Amino acid sequence: MERPVSPPSVAALERLVQERPLPRHVGIIMDGNGRWAEMRGLPRVEGHREGSTSVREVTRCARRVGVQALTLYAFSSQNWARPAEEVAALMDLLREYLESERAEILENGIRLNAIGEVEKLPRFVKEPLDRLRADSANNTGMVLTLALSYGGREELAQAARRMAEAACKGELTPAQLDTQTFESYLWTNGLPPLDLVVRTSGEQRISNFLLWQLAYAELCFSDVLWPDFRTEAFLRCLAQYQQRERRFGLTSAQVKREDSHRAKA
Repeated sequence: MERPVSPPSVAALERLVQERPLPRHVGIIMDGNGRWAEMRGLPRVEGHREGSTSVREVTRCARRVGVQALTLYAFSSQNWARPAEEVAALMDLLREYLESERAEILENGIRLNAIGEVEKLPRFVKEPLDRLRADSANNTGMVLTLALSYGGREELAQAARRMAEAACKGELTPAQLDTQTFESYLWTNGLPPLDLVVRTSGEQRISNFLLWQLAYAELCFSDVLWPDFRTEAFLRCLAQYQQRERRFGLTSAQVKREDSHRAKA
C-alpha cells in the first residue's frame, strides 16, 4: 500500500512558487477579523489587531518571492458606517501600523502607496501616512498599497468627474477617451495590471474592490479568516494562481502557440 504523500513544507512551497511565473499585482480583501474575535469571545478590535500580524507576514512573503505590487483592502468607503468605537479603534490600529512598520518598509526598499478618499482620514492617521509615502517614494522594491476609505464605484466616479473637468477645459476630447486614457485617471494609475485577487473568510464576493482593475484578474477565495491567514495560506493562493491558464479572451490553443513562440525566442 502506497504511503500518502505529505504536503510540502512552507519553505519548500515558497521555493516552488518562486520557480513559476508570479502574479505581478495581488489584491487582498482582508475579511474575517470580526468573526475571528467573536468566535473567541473577544471584542472585534482584537480581531483587527491580530489581523495586523497577518498583514506583516503576507507583506514580507510577497516581497521575498518577488511580487511587484500588493494592494490591501484596509478600510472601505462603506466602513465609515460601522459603530463609531470600531471606526476609532481601526484608525488607532492604522496609525500604530504606520509607525511600527515604518523602519521595515524603508529598510526593505518598499514603496508605500495609498488609494481612496484619503483626505477623509483623521489627521493623526493621514500625517504619518503622508510622511511614509513621501519618504518611501523613491524606493524601487515592491509597492505596498493600502486601500483606505476606498470604494471601486467611488474610484470610477472620481475618474469620470476628473475627465469631465478636463473636457470642460479643452484638455480632453471624446476621440481621446479609450481604456488607457481612462486608466490614467484611476487611483491605481502606475501600478502593474492586477493579476490576482484573494478574499479570505469564505465569503465569495468582491465588495466594491478594484472593480475596473479586476477585469482579467484571477479570483481566489480562501476559507481562512484573515487573522489566521499567514505565509502558508498566501503561498497556496499563489500556487493556485500558477496552476491556471490565463487566456485573456483567446483559446487554449492560441495561448499554447504564443507560449511556444516565447519559449523559442
